[in-house]
Amino acid sequence: MSEPTTYSGFVALVGKPNVGKSTLLNALLGVKAAPISPKPQTTRKRLRGVFTEGNRQIVFVDTPGWHAAEDAMGEYMIRQITEALADVNLVLWVVDLRHPPTQEDERVARALKPLKERVPVILVGNKVDAAKRPEAALEAYRELLPGLQTRSLSAQNERDVADLREEILALLPEGPFFFPENHARADQTPEEWAAEIVREEAMKRLKEEVPYAIATKTEEFTLRPPPAGGGEGLFYILVYIYVEREGHRPIVIGSDGRMLKEIGAAARKQLEVFLGKKVYLELQVKVYPNWRKDPEALRELGYE
Repeated sequence: MSEPTTYSGFVALVGKPNVGKSTLLNALLGVKAAPISPKPQTTRKRLRGVFTEGNRQIVFVDTPGWHAAEDAMGEYMIRQITEALADVNLVLWVVDLRHPPTQEDERVARALKPLKERVPVILVGNKVDAAKRPEAALEAYRELLPGLQTRSLSAQNERDVADLREEILALLPEGPFFFPENHARADQTPEEWAAEIVREEAMKRLKEEVPYAIATKTEEFTLRPPPAGGGEGLFYILVYIYVEREGHRPIVIGSDGRMLKEIGAAARKQLEVFLGKKVYLELQVKVYPNWRKDPEALRELGYE
């Protein structure tokens, strides 16, 4: 008896910062795989999320926001985008319909122009529910790269997202699955996920330059056995929050440690849902001067 035909492909989500790529990825997967915050450039490295339905498998690739690189961190993020686009079957160019195109959008269009000769590119107008003139905005984006298929949606609307996912499933080429059918929907390790959740919660709360000057790294991640008197075991997780300047450290810690406690409490709630167990989360704030400008520092902090 012959094996059933399978269909699979890589689908990259690209766009300028803060247009909702990670929110759309999470919605397409049906689970939270990527950190999100109102701050631009929350996503720093490409992240793969796997969706399998029947004999079809999509490997979504979320990417950092396309921007003008100003330091080693920015250059790393741009490399993450270009590497993600090197071998994909479909590109979703995500734009924010609340605003007209900017120079950053024009930069994305120029980068996608040669790619659209090889693979389909769909222009996805996000945040249609909050846009005053979504049709006019979508047309302005379409003019940057004529000839694209277009879709308008809200990443918060389940029906919109389901329709887009069904369209993508139908476009997949014939090919083997890249991951087992029961593969976890994101390719991050639990240690990486813990660090990203802490960074997400910090970025939501910190202001000015500080959110962009922090990096997080999990130093310990262990499942501790139940106590001798009974009860459940728990995960002990130690995450370092790195800042670039000594002056940033008290801002992250806050008065009487309140900011750090708030970040930790919010991150712990997410981690307990993700891990299905109680979590003891310890956060420590350390200074790593000018880490964003130092390629060696980036490698040490997991950006490699």
